[in-house]
Amino acid sequence: MRLLYCIVAQTKFSKAFKASLLSLMKWESYWSGCLIAVITVVLPRLPLFQTTDASDALVNPGWTAQRKLAAREKTRDLWYHGFDNYMTHAFPMDEVRPCQGPDWNNPANIARNDVAGNFSLTLVDVLDSFVILDDRPGFELAVKKVIEHVSFDVNTKPQVFETTIRVLGGLLSGHLYASQPDQPFYLPWYRGQLLELAYDLGDRLLPAFSTPTGIPYARINLRQGIMKGETTETCTAGAGSLILEFGLLSRLTGDDRFEKAAKKAYFGIWNRRSDLGIVGNTINSWNGQWTPPEVSGIGAGVDSFYEYALKWYIMSGEIEFLDIWDDAYAAIMRYSRSLDGYWYRPVNMNTGDLAYYTVDSLSAFWPGLQVLAGDVEAAIKLHMLYYNLWKHHAGLPEVYDTSFKVATSHQYPLRPEFIESTWYLYRATKDPFYLDVGERVLFDLTTRAKVPCGLTGIADLRSNKRDDRMESFALSETLKYLYLLFDEDNALHRDDSDFVLTTEGHIFKLPEVLKRASPPPSRKFISHQCPAYSPQEKGSKLPGLLQGVRYRPHVEYARSLVGASASETDKKWWSADGWCEKPKLDVYSYEFILSVNGGTVPEDPSPSLKKLDVVSDGFVINNVTGIRTKIVQRMDGKGFDVRKLGPYNVRPGQVVYINDTELFASPANGQLAQTAIWDRDRTVDLHFMDFDTLSPQSTLESDSNVPRPADVDVVVTASTAQFGAHFLDVVKSETSSAPEYLPIFYDKDNDRGCEPYQYSYPAF
Repeated sequence: MRLLYCIVAQTKFSKAFKASLLSLMKWESYWSGCLIAVITVVLPRLPLFQTTDASDALVNPGWTAQRKLAAREKTRDLWYHGFDNYMTHAFPMDEVRPCQGPDWNNPANIARNDVAGNFSLTLVDVLDSFVILDDRPGFELAVKKVIEHVSFDVNTKPQVFETTIRVLGGLLSGHLYASQPDQPFYLPWYRGQLLELAYDLGDRLLPAFSTPTGIPYARINLRQGIMKGETTETCTAGAGSLILEFGLLSRLTGDDRFEKAAKKAYFGIWNRRSDLGIVGNTINSWNGQWTPPEVSGIGAGVDSFYEYALKWYIMSGEIEFLDIWDDAYAAIMRYSRSLDGYWYRPVNMNTGDLAYYTVDSLSAFWPGLQVLAGDVEAAIKLHMLYYNLWKHHAGLPEVYDTSFKVATSHQYPLRPEFIESTWYLYRATKDPFYLDVGERVLFDLTTRAKVPCGLTGIADLRSNKRDDRMESFALSETLKYLYLLFDEDNALHRDDSDFVLTTEGHIFKLPEVLKRASPPPSRKFISHQCPAYSPQEKGSKLPGLLQGVRYRPHVEYARSLVGASASETDKKWWSADGWCEKPKLDVYSYEFILSVNGGTVPEDPSPSLKKLDVVSDGFVINNVTGIRTKIVQRMDGKGFDVRKLGPYNVRPGQVVYINDTELFASPANGQLAQTAIWDRDRTVDLHFMDFDTLSPQSTLESDSNVPRPADVDVVVTASTAQFGAHFLDVVKSETSSAPEYLPIFYDKDNDRGCEPYQYSYPAF
């Protein structure tokens, strides 16, 4: 009884509940009758008896239609809980913030003022969420309230990027649905008022682009324009992720100023990429100089720059943006991807060297973008890292150190990137594992972020300290993607048009009549349909049975990267008695210098047209020697494509013709330098001999150590290559009586060769 009394006294109940409970305990005469009842009611509420792995409480066999529907409806209820409380307690202000109001009089508070521009931010940002929720009455009412209350003639200084993706994007998406008669959200009374608001906002943002580089200022006053002394520093994502919204605004209004400004800004950044093909994180919009330390990656400050290259191509069909995406993705996969392929590192943009061991929560969008580009296998790996981070923290910390395996920033403001990637992966694979992930996210959001007046960000995931703020993206993205994950029959999943979801989750489409005619093709058409995902088979003993991502041998490797122990749920898929297979990374791209004989030759950085000629459908190489060549792995895994020859980019569909007579010369005419290659036997016998008694200090100088034919253990027939050096020409025995061979040493104490060798073995 004393133990129970202490537990209750030290537990954080309300004062009234604690007082009544302790008073009850003093009634000793009642203990015999009510002890069991008290234990039954109280103990499950105590932290001592609560599970820390929410997923364990949610494990159910199979994802039936009813279970998906139940999860979908829970998500819907959570969304309306947030939205209804915004409309009750905050509208027409920008956000629900129960403890504090706006801070427009403090220009230094950019974390607040970058998004809060006094234009009913949350309502505008969620307009097309009603479409996803299939709520036509809610959509119509929201459109009416925006028309009645929103004006951009306000004396506030929001960020150009945030205002564009949240407000301009919300208005344009809402206009598309309200104005198109061929879909259920058409509003007969609507007369383009949302587009008029979007045009007014775009016109107020345009002065930000008035710089010598065309790269916009980061912030602008919507009434007064660029303020005196405004900083010229901006980030790559902020300046280069405007083409979707500004481009669509131009196409819908016929005013090309917006699209031209956004494209000039985009190419103003892309054309300043390093020789490695990497853009930096921050740049001076006035002089175009990158800001030290010139570090880049896929996370904060860069992320949506890559995203908008691919998505603008999908929406508009403009092939140059696909070329940018291809080049940028190849650079990221070569320099930023870690050696195990499970995380992407911040690197120096000029050298490709590792800069930091940290990853941020914004980069959790990358697996979703990889799915959209067709690289599902790479997406599965990276997503698994973020899933384990979420499980370990019941949320996604803002910054995580992969070296020390600790979070260095424990905030979670309800960001959508992780659940966005989960939705993309589920649509690509239909693996129920991703539904399990979504259910875990739903559980954590409900238990940690739901408060009486809406939803709140988490200031510290360790203590669940609340952030007193519901960001608009919690409704416009996070819960939207979560709802889509569970809603198999959503109309968006049946839409085969060239729609995209912007970086703020807004649904954009470009009507065919507004797409510009493509110029005459200068290269062969290549199908851009992504390869279909193929689940792995269970094994040769059970052919035809497929397995999900849980069964992959590298799954537990991702958990080891975050230093988390296996939960009870994990143990159903994993045994501590086995070992965790270390992943093998498939190299995504290669660069090499061509030569006739496979030898080393100096690079020719500026080959003449006689050597490397440009023709109508590609290139002709008349002399391969010294040509630097880059090849990139195909998304379907069926070989590589040539992407670069010397100073020229080779685009998909272009043809590379090789017309070097020396390369194809026969050895008889004497034109081939390495004629010995052609004289090699096509097959050779490899003799493996056992030297069990050979010590590290011994040599083969004495005849007794020379192996005899009887000592041969294994003979393997191997095929020789038609390129490269002959290893027997490099390694020859100086002992006349010894055969020619390459020594292979085996140390019983270091059977896999993973540890440093203790001895220096003899070189023969």
